[in-house]
Amino acid sequence: MSFVWTLAEQHGGRLKDVSFELLSRGRALADKLDTKLASVVIGDGVSPEQLEALIRRGADEVYAIMDPRLAHFVCETYSNILSHLVKTYQPTIILAAATSMGRTVMPHVAVRVHTGLTADCTELDIEPGTGNLLQTRPAIGGNIMATIKTPQHRPQMATVRPKSSRPLPEDATRVGKVIEVPLIESLIDERVRVTGYRTDTADFVNLEEADVVIAGGRGMKKAEHFGMLHDIAGVFGGVVGASRDAIDRGWLGYSHQIGLSGKTISPRLILTAGISGSIQFLAGIKTSETIVSINTDPDAGLHKVADFGIVGDLFEVLPELQRRLHEHAAAPPAATTATADDERPDERQREERV
Repeated sequence: MSFVWTLAEQHGGRLKDVSFELLSRGRALADKLDTKLASVVIGDGVSPEQLEALIRRGADEVYAIMDPRLAHFVCETYSNILSHLVKTYQPTIILAAATSMGRTVMPHVAVRVHTGLTADCTELDIEPGTGNLLQTRPAIGGNIMATIKTPQHRPQMATVRPKSSRPLPEDATRVGKVIEVPLIESLIDERVRVTGYRTDTADFVNLEEADVVIAGGRGMKKAEHFGMLHDIAGVFGGVVGASRDAIDRGWLGYSHQIGLSGKTISPRLILTAGISGSIQFLAGIKTSETIVSINTDPDAGLHKVADFGIVGDLFEVLPELQRRLHEHAAAPPAATTATADDERPDERQREERV
């Protein structure tokens, strides 16, 4: 029997990245408890290959409930199914992502199975001696970190911020079990139906899925200056983010906010301008691959963690960066010719690679 569960997410029959991120969290907890880790997949059209990918990324078992009527997330139906599974298999811990799905269905399930729930966790651990789940999350506007326990009730339930951990590497040698769970007709809630999705939501940006984020803070001085960031983001095919200070001033909408009180992100590149780097902001970008910081203060917190720090006036640095990016984008690609001497490039080739 599995005692630590993660709730996988799918859309259009494809597993979302957060499904694999959660497994890295769950694997660490299951190993400390010396128990199994399972992933629960509710949906339709998820291929056997994708279900096996969950095992290669850390799961020992996968509970798959597939039916065309489950293709779209409906809280009431998903809650019915998950509550039924909890009562049947009695897991000790359930983790879900702090996404719109996780934030909706997990409280619904917690009430129905009479247990607690800690939302938006950034850290998870096991308490020595008791086996209780230690659930750490920001509190009081992100000014303190609170650690919460659920000692009297099971399962212990938590939602975890997306991009706050990296998926485990695939291990082709891992062996697990995919358990196909038949859908019980009575669990379908016919009162709610998905008729479509809105596509006109203004000022929405998907920071969590972006590979490149260009972010500004209080040092941008006013909303109009964010045009420079939008221009740079456009060249990279990225999105624009902001610190809480910039959001509180109304320069961008809340969907752009990065940090403990906003979004936790893990892009390949984040370039920041005019952001000093509070603890709350740094916690939101700590798993980014490459961090570039532009700030006049050489002692800015972001400079201390950045891969590249530029000490300078952003109103001088950003225009120059824009100019060079556009020049590079407009330049014709350099012609290359393969030769037998490619393994020993000449000096011109060395200069191009530097």
